[in-house]
Amino acid sequence: MSDTIAAIATGSQIAAIGIIRLSGERAIPLAEALFRPFSGRELSACPDRKLIYGELRSRSGELLDLCLCTVSRGPKSYTGEDTAEFQCHGSPVVLRSALEELFALGARQAGPGEFTKRAFLNGRMDLSSAEAVADIIDAESVEAAKNAAGQLAGAIQRKLEGIYSALTDMSSHYHAVLDYPDEDIEDFRLEAYRDGLAGALAQLRQLLASFSRGKLMNAGIPAVIAGRPNAGKSSLLNALLGYDRAIVTEVPGTTRDTVEERLRMGGVTLRLTDTAGIHPTEDPVEKLGVERSLAAIGQAELVLAVIDGSQPLEAEDRQVLAAAEGAPQGLAVLSKSDLLPAFSSVETSLPVLRVSSVTGEGLEELQRAVAALFPLPAVPAGEILTNARQADAVRRAVEYMEAALEAVEQGQTPDIVLTETEGAMAALGELDGRTVREDVTERIFSRFCVGK
Repeated sequence: MSDTIAAIATGSQIAAIGIIRLSGERAIPLAEALFRPFSGRELSACPDRKLIYGELRSRSGELLDLCLCTVSRGPKSYTGEDTAEFQCHGSPVVLRSALEELFALGARQAGPGEFTKRAFLNGRMDLSSAEAVADIIDAESVEAAKNAAGQLAGAIQRKLEGIYSALTDMSSHYHAVLDYPDEDIEDFRLEAYRDGLAGALAQLRQLLASFSRGKLMNAGIPAVIAGRPNAGKSSLLNALLGYDRAIVTEVPGTTRDTVEERLRMGGVTLRLTDTAGIHPTEDPVEKLGVERSLAAIGQAELVLAVIDGSQPLEAEDRQVLAAAEGAPQGLAVLSKSDLLPAFSSVETSLPVLRVSSVTGEGLEELQRAVAALFPLPAVPAGEILTNARQADAVRRAVEYMEAALEAVEQGQTPDIVLTETEGAMAALGELDGRTVREDVTERIFSRFCVGK
């Protein structure tokens, strides 16, 4: 990591402010070659983390911008290396010109996530905190942002550090007794560690249980609006979005394909799909639409079964209700409540709500019902697992700890128990990067944006 990297950190669109970052042993000299503080002081003589106003000029002396610059010397910087940052006006032309000047001076283009990767490799943050950087950038809800911020602050690391430390103490005690039998060391007894192992296992199980909600919190909940033709599905989608996304007519079968939109509903993010009406048909296009509808229902975490409350129930309505009852979560939505109802109740195990996409009646109740189906785990922000890599590591740690506790209960020898606990330690080490492979870290940082 002896080379110096540079990148635009604020995207390619016109904006009020544009930022160029540098990191590496030549970051400050390269910045100094282009930036002239109005104070007349050399940039290399300026204090860390202070905004300095000056001129940004090309190597030939042409003025590129009037901007701010800040430097941070390693190891007390984001990356742990010497860093510099230009805060320019947000012209893509100006930013690109300045970046090309830096490349000509010897910097190279930073790869995706390379600044954060250097922070991890230089010990400025653990791997779970590094992953939280990407999560907080990608967050689409307040809850996701708060959880990512908690992880960035080390919430998961703090939770696991106590477990890792206790297992280390147990292992070191056993090996000390084994290696130094003549020393005055307290005898190693597995029974003394039984409660600690059980407590650690309970904490890991709680952490692992949070993943089912965490992955939905980050990625959004796959949800489907299903029903027979002209039941009011597209009207409901438009009413929830607040604009006409799907075509709505009185002619049944207007929607022949799936239409997906993301929206906040009841405090959660839904990946909401409007589907073609489910009904028997010989039309090859409509048949394909029905097949896609059924496939979407099969993959959904939430199915909104839309029933036209102004018309008598039909066989297709019962088919849709049955599909929603078989989904992880489902709601029966009786649409067109502004019209005269054709029936007073419907036989289903699902919660039933009446809504009108025309008047808005019942939409708030629908949002509250969705929120009730997907409550956040009752754990502090930052302690919700949100990616499969972390969850897999915790799952393996749980399996090792279960085996260790079972070995204690069966009266197995300490070396057998320690083999299992050391396996758990290796799995937990993957969360903060202590034992993670290089190819895994490469894959993690490849999903970051350039400049972060």
